[in-house]
Amino acid sequence: MVTRQVASVLIYRSDFFVGKRKYMETKQTRYSLLNDQAQSLLDGEHDLIANMSNLVSLIFNSDQNINGTTYYRLKNGELILGPFQGKPACVHIPLGRGVCGTAAALKETVIVSNVHKFEGHIACDKDSNSEIVVPIFSKNEFWGVLDLDSTKFNYFDKNDQEYLEKIGNYIFGI
Repeated sequence: MVTRQVASVLIYRSDFFVGKRKYMETKQTRYSLLNDQAQSLLDGEHDLIANMSNLVSLIFNSDQNINGTTYYRLKNGELILGPFQGKPACVHIPLGRGVCGTAAALKETVIVSNVHKFEGHIACDKDSNSEIVVPIFSKNEFWGVLDLDSTKFNYFDKNDQEYLEKIGNYIFGI
């Protein structure tokens, strides 16, 4: 018998792993499918690390233009690296520094079309050209951020923001 969660993973693999990270035709189509898959994959799972790990993998593998997907959690007044996909990431990020630290300090989404022009940008991956960082909240308290990098300039927009703010918080349960 195939459980709902296993069936979701099978669908996920067949949709996204045909060739090298198959790209969906539109962001809206991709996010709609991603939302459904994330809900199915995380439904009933309450382990935070398992949920973060699966979600960053799902997002990273859904789009060939994304070269990094990372959760950072707030701990002792700074952001600390959590589960991620992509090249090695920065472990400690002070609040207010770089795109992630700025989003954390503001507790709001930050979209940067060209990271090379962002004052104080922390370059963990030299191939990154644009970035979106969305805040994550647990029980209305700021918890951390979800960070996505792209090799393309001007890659992220309000559509990404809308979906990522929703999907990023699924780590706490559906």
